[in-house]
Amino acid sequence: MIKKLATFIKEYKKDAILTPFFVVLEVIMEVLIPFLMAKIIDVGIYGSDVSYIIKIGTFLILAAIMSLLFGMLSGRYAAKASAGFAKNLRQAMFYKVQDYSFENINKFSTSSLVTRMTTDVTNVQMAFQMVIRTLVRGPLMMVFALLMVLTISPKLALIFLIAIPFLGAILIYIALKAHPNFERVFKKYDALNRVVQENVQAIRVVKAYVREDYEEEKFKKANDDVYKNFKAAEKIIAFNSPAMQLTIYTCILCISWIGSNLIVGNSMQTGELSTMISYAWQILASLMMLSMVFVMIIMATSSAERILEVIEETPSIKNKKNALKEVKNGSIEFKHVDFVYNDEQEKNKYALKDINLKIKSGETIGIIGGTGSSKSSLVQLIPRLYEATHGEVLVGGKNVKDYDLHALRDAVSMVLQKNVLFSGTIAENLRWGKKDATDEELEEACKLAQADAFIKEFPSKYETVLDQGGTNVSGGQKQRICIARALLKKPKILILDDSTSAVDTKTDALIRDAFRQKIPHTTKLIIAQRITSVMDADRIIVLQNGQINGVGTHEELLKKNQIYREVYESQMKGVEESEKR
Repeated sequence: MIKKLATFIKEYKKDAILTPFFVVLEVIMEVLIPFLMAKIIDVGIYGSDVSYIIKIGTFLILAAIMSLLFGMLSGRYAAKASAGFAKNLRQAMFYKVQDYSFENINKFSTSSLVTRMTTDVTNVQMAFQMVIRTLVRGPLMMVFALLMVLTISPKLALIFLIAIPFLGAILIYIALKAHPNFERVFKKYDALNRVVQENVQAIRVVKAYVREDYEEEKFKKANDDVYKNFKAAEKIIAFNSPAMQLTIYTCILCISWIGSNLIVGNSMQTGELSTMISYAWQILASLMMLSMVFVMIIMATSSAERILEVIEETPSIKNKKNALKEVKNGSIEFKHVDFVYNDEQEKNKYALKDINLKIKSGETIGIIGGTGSSKSSLVQLIPRLYEATHGEVLVGGKNVKDYDLHALRDAVSMVLQKNVLFSGTIAENLRWGKKDATDEELEEACKLAQADAFIKEFPSKYETVLDQGGTNVSGGQKQRICIARALLKKPKILILDDSTSAVDTKTDALIRDAFRQKIPHTTKLIIAQRITSVMDADRIIVLQNGQINGVGTHEELLKKNQIYREVYESQMKGVEESEKR
């Protein structure tokens, strides 16, 4: 895991190397200071040698200044290296998610990905900074200080040789006990973020149904789960500090007691005892530092595992070598296609079974079927948002697997069931379809989608700023903006996945009429619940339980297909009754 994480240091290697270099220099200066203090006391003061005091005192001041300077430099480079490391981790995760197929995306909840890119990366960043600075400083300080103690009094050095293994055992115990708790904590963080995210996104629904109390209770439960798991982990971690404090003060008392007896017996000088106590503080402070680093590493290990899980996820859909860069036309063919979602609950349940279908370039195809008949699954195989489990899907006479993904998806415009608009102006949202589209092209696409008229009613027209998710426009307006965005690509295949459900029948008819007249060579697949939205299509596909139940024109299906006839009669009956009223 460490090797994998180290690859993300990249351009910040220099800073990561300079940090421990300056830490080493800082430690050397700090270790020299007590030694120089002892010389001033034992030689200068007791010998009444003023010139010696001034000479050694000058070296002491220089050592203190150099220690401060090296400390500042190590801190600066550590901050730069850790921030850059965190930036690369976030970027790697975000870029990897962009390569995911729908199948990969389904493995991670949105809230979990947000937690991993924020909280988890921050934990790893802090741990990395501590590793390149504190984890270098602690052992070095301890080793250098121990060497100095051994030169002064090997007898007193034995105290530390007993204390250090004792504290090491405590740290190992804490690490083994705390790690599983932190793993649970971050999973609970995912759940908490999910509750917050859902509540904020659906706040209008919450208020409409007066469910604030229910949402508050749901949040309280998720928040309490985080608290309980964090408390369990912190209880173990909290044991670290008192154990350290007890050991430190025990060592100081032992040194003071034994050292004072040695001074009385003329085996040690006062300055040496003072130096011993200073080195004792340095050694034990180093142990405290190491304990803090280990606590941070325990937390960061869980976070690092979650980060690498995202980065190492293998996209289920990849480009072939020498993939085709151009889609010849909008013809579509399904050859004995089976499809199953790679999900535990759906493992042996086919969403689509033995689909055989030929669609000519420029045809308008309607697709109807009941809920769960896999209408969306069928069309999502065309731009390879999902991969067919068995069989072949052909576009422009070539297997979709032979195409470069960017080229294929650029030739296939798809308006999904859930209409998504981003924060920004209407024009900025439209240019997702074509980033260099002119104002004239925007207007032309919006006229086709019957969106131009209502957009121009806004005071700022195409520069009208949309709230997050497009909450300041109606559902029908949102759908028409999304259709216009898809049309801007001038695709060879246009797929509308129930994308006019919020549009009135008159506007729906105008959109379809515009398609016939303005984009006759584009293959159009229209999934709809309303028969009126597809009845004038060249052909209509009836899906049932993931299989094709019938294919034909409106008239042919009325005569031959029972499902289509029942849907038509039930919908037309409703229309007639509403007209009578």
